[in-house]
Amino acid sequence: MVDEDALLEQFAAQFAHGPGDLDDTAGLPSDSEDTTDEDTAPFDTDAFLKGLDDIFNRHAAASEAGPYLEQAAIDAENAGDEAGLLTVLNETMGFNRSQGKHRENQWIVQRAIELALRMGLEGSETWATTLINCATAMRAAKQYDQAEDLYAQALACAQKVYPANDRRLAALHNNLSMLYSETNRLPLAEQELQQALTIIEASSVNPQADIDVASSHTNLALVLLQEGKLEDAHTHAAQALTIYATGKLTHSAHYASALAGFAQVLYAEQRYGEAAVHYRKALAVIAECYGTDTDYYRITTENLREAEAKIGTADDRSAPANADTVATGSDALRQADDAPLPTTDSESEQSSPCPVSGLKLAREFWMQVGKPMIAHRYPQYVARIAAGLVGHGSECYGFDDQYSQDHDFGPRFCLWLSDEDYAAIGEQLQSDYEALPRDFTVDEQDAVHFTGNAQEPSVDASASKDHAAQHFSPATPRAQGANRRDGVFRIGDFFTSITGYAEAPAQDAPHEWLMLDEATLATATNGQIFQDPTGEFSAVRQGFKDMPEDVRLSLISKRLGMIAQAGQYNLPRSLKRGDGAAAWLSINEFVQATASMVFLINKPLIVGYAPYYKWQFAALRKLSGSMFALLPDVCEQLETVMRLSSAACFGGAGFGEGGKGAAPAAETIADTVEHIAAEIVKELQREGLTSSNETFLEWQRPYVEEHIESRNPALRSLA
Repeated sequence: MVDEDALLEQFAAQFAHGPGDLDDTAGLPSDSEDTTDEDTAPFDTDAFLKGLDDIFNRHAAASEAGPYLEQAAIDAENAGDEAGLLTVLNETMGFNRSQGKHRENQWIVQRAIELALRMGLEGSETWATTLINCATAMRAAKQYDQAEDLYAQALACAQKVYPANDRRLAALHNNLSMLYSETNRLPLAEQELQQALTIIEASSVNPQADIDVASSHTNLALVLLQEGKLEDAHTHAAQALTIYATGKLTHSAHYASALAGFAQVLYAEQRYGEAAVHYRKALAVIAECYGTDTDYYRITTENLREAEAKIGTADDRSAPANADTVATGSDALRQADDAPLPTTDSESEQSSPCPVSGLKLAREFWMQVGKPMIAHRYPQYVARIAAGLVGHGSECYGFDDQYSQDHDFGPRFCLWLSDEDYAAIGEQLQSDYEALPRDFTVDEQDAVHFTGNAQEPSVDASASKDHAAQHFSPATPRAQGANRRDGVFRIGDFFTSITGYAEAPAQDAPHEWLMLDEATLATATNGQIFQDPTGEFSAVRQGFKDMPEDVRLSLISKRLGMIAQAGQYNLPRSLKRGDGAAAWLSINEFVQATASMVFLINKPLIVGYAPYYKWQFAALRKLSGSMFALLPDVCEQLETVMRLSSAACFGGAGFGEGGKGAAPAAETIADTVEHIAAEIVKELQREGLTSSNETFLEWQRPYVEEHIESRNPALRSLA
């Protein structure tokens, strides 16, 4: 399934709050007051909203809503109708969010807040509604700190001005739950959703046929699924579909979220065929209501592909009966703690002598052994300790295989504490962690079983060797002591050990960002977080993911220069000179720069950073295989260049003299390099970073650097 840290996590929850949902524009001022000049045509807010509703009812939003909203904003502004303009801005935020136009939403958010303050609306229902819409837009853009601040302001206002059972309060709790979910604070997310569901059911005339009740059940199911509460997740996801059917609501755009949410639960239950059926239904609704050129459609397509790939495998537990039938209750539930890990490499698992990936093993070790130990020995810290596996090691990237298991392989995880908590319990907790029983077995269903008493770590678990399943003991760790890769850490110390920084450099400190290479940032932001009740660790980790845009553009310019110099200029000259060694090194520089460029174009905040050389192409292949990847063909072309490099550089009998295979190989490499350059130019144009068609990439650098806003000379390589 799509990686929740790299690929627009929790689609269904986000999709449940599109244009027209109960958090959009409710309570905004009407145009009842005449604010227009006599010579200016008035702006009719009611007519605007009716026209927008008509567009959505006709499922024409993908092609008509954008231009309609732009014109409405112009009309309201020309009419001098501030209340009407605020209504348009709030609707625009919702639409842009549904289309994945997060960058466009940034100035809409700022403009809406400034307008509401200018109108003196602070402390009113309209102020609360505007803050909710702005916060939701920032959350969808993964600007979590800003979103949480806006939600906090909105909640403080809403609790004063909304009645206790007002659905707008439920919507606010619902949106807060998504923020907590996306920042790995799942208990808080579940708590917010339970509050939302209670409010909506209490305010509903018929909860069994209420679309808002259905949406709340879907969102709650997704959080429960993340928490490993599979049976409860199934119950709520199935209840959502029942409500849509009972209320004859299946033509609603939000029906797609319920279908996709139930599909996620079915996938977790290993009922892949049934999951695929529901993903296909969701795709049909998304295409009809929002079009196919959206994040929602792309993510669901990717999830469908993952489900289809597992149909008919030994793991597939789909019901042999009609898969179109909506399953309910607990039929055929797989009793397990969590769904298949999205970062697990399936080929690696099949070829490995131990059919368990390092991340899955780490999660099971935490769930079966580590978490119970903390609950027993440190109950007052249960809601304060973050756990997961991040950092050095192939398993942290999800690329481990049988060759990785000769060192550092075995049950392990990290515990991250605040400075205060570490001072109080850090040393003792490290001792208890080191004493945990680590022998495990893997049964015929590839389920992991740990042995020993998790609450008393010193118990000898050697008796488990008689278990009927295959038995494994952990490998000896290569890194220990101060350089250890697991155990108990202060949050700041953990990131300092990887990056040299306790937290990410400031957004206005580009020189510090430029000293952090991408491989270092990849190490600091990979892996998985199993729990983070306070959100402190996630916030620091997110900071390292959020590379400033000016830094990204500066690096793109640098990569353009190296691609041009190494691949387009020095490589062909070295080959003509017969200097195979120089040509070989030019190819290496070209490949490194181009691989980095692919990640930078796709934006590290979304797809992560390019890891160090060993796993660079494993990560590049994974990214390129995504349905919505930019420059998806470059990976294969780079591998073609590398395959031909030996013949091109050393094709003759003599070192550097060329031979029969040298000329054709060199020609193919040159053509491939130019093709890659042309593709890069297209992407730069698509992103609005250049207006030039020049394919010698050195000449594209001034166009890119024109978009760097900071005047810091460290960001600019051109005079």
